[in-house]
Amino acid sequence: MLVHYLEDSRAHRILWLLEELGVDYEIKRYKRGENMSAPRELKQIHPLGKSPIIEDDGRVIAESGAIVEYLIDRYGDGKGLRPEPGTDEALRYRYWLHYSEGSAMPLLVMKLVFQKIPEQGPRLMKPLMNRISKAVTTKLTDPQLKTHGAFWDEELQRDGWFAGANFTAADIMMSFPVEVGMDRIPFGERPQAVLDYLVKIHARPAYRHALQRGGAYRYGGNPIS
Repeated sequence: MLVHYLEDSRAHRILWLLEELGVDYEIKRYKRGENMSAPRELKQIHPLGKSPIIEDDGRVIAESGAIVEYLIDRYGDGKGLRPEPGTDEALRYRYWLHYSEGSAMPLLVMKLVFQKIPEQGPRLMKPLMNRISKAVTTKLTDPQLKTHGAFWDEELQRDGWFAGANFTAADIMMSFPVEVGMDRIPFGERPQAVLDYLVKIHARPAYRHALQRGGAYRYGGNPIS
């Protein structure tokens, strides 16, 4: 198993899952460029040049959700990381597994993009670009992100995890949007159930070992203090 690992990225979730599964793996690390883009050499592995990517038994697999499903299907028997089929927990599991990239991350990325736009423009245009950026975040992204953050809090208040009373791979998938969201969502007061959730995942030995193996990951361990 080879994991193509881009620093400060969603690839941390894949290392964490592999640690939870007890699967041996190797890591090839990549550094981001000055504009935070992935290096071009990743395109030699997959046409989109994104991370994470894994290579396993001759297969090249990209896209976080697809990688998680592949790993659970192949190595997850008896590990308790996926609820029993046909249960309410299984339905919740499937929802949050796909929600993380399908609904949460596009909004979080959109906010980051509009925050960065003024930094990229000509000096004379920066006042205008700042106003545009502020208007988009204030009127579009921030209200929606607040709604999503409240949704996480309500869900986690039920039983502490996203797919029922037990930790699952859905929690691994949701870890990145929640960690990033605590930096980018204007909560006002940070929701206690979300903070408690972060404390729990950051304390897991597999999470911490993945940090040691993977290296640079700016969201690891935040925001607890």
